[in-house]
Amino acid sequence: QVQLVESGGGLVQPGGSLRLSCVGSGFTFSGYSMGWVRQAPGKGLDWVSDIDGAGHATYYADSVKGRFTISRDNAKNVLYLQLSSLKPEDTAVYYCAVHLLYRDYWGQGTQVTVSS
Repeated sequence: QVQLVESGGGLVQPGGSLRLSCVGSGFTFSGYSMGWVRQAPGKGLDWVSDIDGAGHATYYADSVKGRFTISRDNAKNVLYLQLSSLKPEDTAVYYCAVHLLYRDYWGQGTQVTVSS
């Protein structure tokens, strides 16, 4: 029943920006922390950012701190990730996740490609 659907990925040039969205359903949206992870080609899953249920506390991996901004609109059941000052190293499939009591759920992912 838990469903997460990411969108907003695409091809951008280095230094460009994208805004990723994740629509959640099947759970009380404001009741859980959520976050983003990414997987670069040929690499493992890498944690990017988390946000608490109310949207007041945020956390970032060192690799994206100062460039990415996580936010959420609980009235619309949407989680966002604003990606700015993008680098080729940011190229990856980005997944949103919800941290439920006993497990995490994630979506199908959206591809972000940073290339000139």
